Amino acid sequence: MSQDDKLIDLNAERAKRVHDLNDKRLNEVRQAFEQAMPLGKAKKKPKKPKKR
Repeated sequence: MSQDDKLIDLNAERAKRVHDLNDKRLNEVRQAFEQAMPLGKAKKKPKKPKKR
């Protein structure tokens, strides 16, 4: 039996894990930002006439 089948590329696994952790952190920040500033329909401010 060949042991090559059971070898694990630790660098690749670590890269996947780091990527997953970064995605998780990004999603948490995105959710916190959406709670603080909801992405609803933006209300346009009416333009005030310039005073001359």
